[in-house]
Amino acid sequence: MRQSFFYGTVILIVAGAVTKVLGFANRIVLSRIIGAEGMGLYQMVVPILYFLISVTTFGLPVAIAKQVAETEAAQDSRKTKRYLLLALLITSALSLLVSLVLLAAGKWITGWIFSDERAFIALLAAIPVIPIASISGVLRGYFQGKHNMTPTATSQLVEQIVRIALVVVMTTSFMDFGVEYATAGAVASIIFGECAGLAYIIWQFRKGGRKTAESLFQQPFLASLKQNRESLHKLLSVSLPVTMSRFIGSIPYVLEPMIVPLALSLAGYKTIEATSAYGQFAGMAVPLLMFPTFLTYSLSVSLVPAVAEAAYQKNSSLVHRRVYQSMRIVLVIGAPWTVLLYVLAEPLCALLYNQPEVGQLLKELAPFSVFLFFQAPLASALQGLDQANIVMRNTLFGSIAKIVAMFLLTSQSSFGIHGAVISLNLSITLITLLHFASLVKGIGFAIEIKEFLKIGFAMLAMGYACFYMTTHWLLDLPIHRMILTAAGSSLLLYLLLLVALRILGKQDVQRIPWIGEQLSLFFPRR
Repeated sequence: MRQSFFYGTVILIVAGAVTKVLGFANRIVLSRIIGAEGMGLYQMVVPILYFLISVTTFGLPVAIAKQVAETEAAQDSRKTKRYLLLALLITSALSLLVSLVLLAAGKWITGWIFSDERAFIALLAAIPVIPIASISGVLRGYFQGKHNMTPTATSQLVEQIVRIALVVVMTTSFMDFGVEYATAGAVASIIFGECAGLAYIIWQFRKGGRKTAESLFQQPFLASLKQNRESLHKLLSVSLPVTMSRFIGSIPYVLEPMIVPLALSLAGYKTIEATSAYGQFAGMAVPLLMFPTFLTYSLSVSLVPAVAEAAYQKNSSLVHRRVYQSMRIVLVIGAPWTVLLYVLAEPLCALLYNQPEVGQLLKELAPFSVFLFFQAPLASALQGLDQANIVMRNTLFGSIAKIVAMFLLTSQSSFGIHGAVISLNLSITLITLLHFASLVKGIGFAIEIKEFLKIGFAMLAMGYACFYMTTHWLLDLPIHRMILTAAGSSLLLYLLLLVALRILGKQDVQRIPWIGEQLSLFFPRR
């Protein structure tokens, strides 16, 4: 079922919001069971896991989405099947190879990479996730290229529901053996979630076209595949720069568990103190910062095939409109999250983690979340325009800046763990500004400053209202009621300002799936 750009994006945003809430609830429960020390071990393994998944998928989810969007526009179903089979073969072979290497050399890798050798148990538990997640990624890219976002959205929900249903049982079952085994249980719950998500998306694939599924591995098709290298070249022309970009972007996250504890020890922290401090930063503060990025993920998933199709049809005005539309959605929805994360940082961390000191780290990160929200849609727009190599270059610059700053600042006793915060903010800002400059240079992209300034004014008004309520009117309320009341009231003010300033109008609300027509009755025209 083909869906419009806006419709597909909204489906992914809704599913992403629910998935993110479930995933964050999962992390809160996990942090209370295994503590900062266990979260430190967890955060040492998870970046490695997702780095390896990005290697084994080889940028093929993005490449297949782009190429399938073009073949669907050209109504060439034979090429669509060819691209899908090629992507599945490549990612299956890579994931199997990486899994075997990790299984054979995991002990040595752990001793060489991590400052805490207990991470080996959790790393071992993560190996089965790699091939499952890699194949899922390719199949999701196939559906995205066909402008059908429902399988991607639903499989993510299924995956998260299964994971959160099992994480408590699997973590507490191994707690008596030590925190490292409890952490491994938490990592192992990811396996079952990925299996459930893959099973659902395979079912959708077979349901959507039994003939397509059956003909995928037929011998005549394989014979023609061997004679035609053009499809492989086109896939790799997109996937290789995307892979390199993700590889480069993942390097700081892979090095982070090594650099930060080492730098903290140079700053005077003991080993357990360094692991705990890193757990507070990477396992508690950063996930809160990343919580709203389901929005940017949803837009980036929809934007690659949408921009690729418009560019293939040489419709430059549609390219501009879709990129601008995505940035506008990001700012309208992401702006209040930035405000709430900053103003309510300490009470949020006290409520969720029972560690209000984490709130200071979150407060330092929150203002830069606006740049983080813009980063993925800008990168996806460039990838859809066959400029994935530019995304790779920009990511390289930001990654080098982050790694250098992280070691130099975190190793100073005057900065400590706050040096890691500064380096992350520096990297986010630099990469986003480079992406935007590249888009301006490439297609002459421009934004309507007046509209963005109006949203900025609504943000400031919302932030002041939230701050005033938490420091004057709501001091006597329990912490959870204070957060809910302040957040709800300030969000309502923000929404009213969007309508009053004519940023949000009837035509915007009408495009919301399922309920747009009914809601639009309460909104004026812009």
